This record gives sequence, C-alpha cells and structure tokens, in this order.
Amino acid sequence: MHPALEAGLVRAAEALGQPRDPWWVIGSAAVVLHGAETEVADIDLLLSERDAQGLLSQPGCMRIRTEPSPLFRSALFARWDGAGLPIELMAGLEVANAGAWVPVQPQTRVVVQVAGASVHVPDRAELGEILEMFGRPKDLARRTLLAD
Repeated sequence: MHPALEAGLVRAAEALGQPRDPWWVIGSAAVVLHGAETEVADIDLLLSERDAQGLLSQPGCMRIRTEPSPLFRSALFARWDGAGLPIELMAGLEVANAGAWVPVQPQTRVVVQVAGASVHVPDRAELGEILEMFGRPKDLARRTLLAD
C-alpha cells in the first residue's frame, strides 16, 4: 500500500475515534483495501452528517459547496488535506440512477486493519454494486478489478 494512502486511512480512522454512526471508505481506496491494484488520488469517506460535522474541526478540513452535478449530490461535502492523501467526506451521498436520486448507504461492513487502525469498507460484492451504480468509466474499470 502506498504510504500516503496508509497515512490518510490511519488518520481518518483515528480522527473518527468513536463515531456515532457507521462509516465506510468507498471508491478506489476501498478497491485497494480489497486487495486490487489501482491508482488512488484521494480517499472517499462515506459517513453520517453528524460525524462529518465533527471532523470539520480537524486542521485542513473544509466544507465545500460544489456546483450541482447531474450524477452526485451530498448533504455535506468536505475536503480534508494534510492527512496523507486528500480525504473527501461525503454525508448523505446520493447518485442519480434512472432519473431518481438513490442514497448510497452500504449494508455490509468489513473491517480492514491498516497499520493498527480499523478501517471499514463495504464487502467486495456491495462495493462492486456501488461502483456500477456510479457508472463512470473509471468506476466500471475498478469494478472489474474486484471480480478478479
């Protein structure tokens, strides 16, 4: 695992400490945590709004108001720099699917140990479903990595 990815994952897990709600790493970092090799530019952290609010006090973490996207929207979106790789916090994430907004709310939770920290990801099958739901070429390519 790349040192910056490891550092970011450990920092996120430590900062969350005892969260009130379940959280997950999704996207490319989760694919790597399932043992596949892919490039990781940032860590996508899916969590509740109240737990995300708690992380906004971390140095380098800032809420971001984004332009409306036809594909994704979040009740809260923030970027946290200075923790290894950039971490994107997403609370209330929804994806456009067949003309409707669908919540991204994993039902499975697998714990992966990273340098002594417990990091949570959806199980392999559910992560693949999430990537397919996102539907972008990079997500579909990562989904195929999970099938190998």
